[in-house]
Amino acid sequence: MANVYIEARPKGRPEGTPIEDFVVEDHKDHALATFKTQHEAIEWAKKEGHSPHVARVRHLNKKAEPGHWRKA
Repeated sequence: MANVYIEARPKGRPEGTPIEDFVVEDHKDHALATFKTQHEAIEWAKKEGHSPHVARVRHLNKKAEPGHWRKA
């Protein structure tokens, strides 16, 4: 079961700014799918056999830093 990361887009914007969509990415930042809600992204990842992780804080999203992510 591979880890995937669900991130709000646009990336790099401060907490509280509008979210356009959510992207499911692998550890190398390759986009696997895009969804309108985080819930849809999590459900898709689980259905595909992945272990989804979401950022603890929107602008802290380095995939190599385990403290930036929590398992969904």
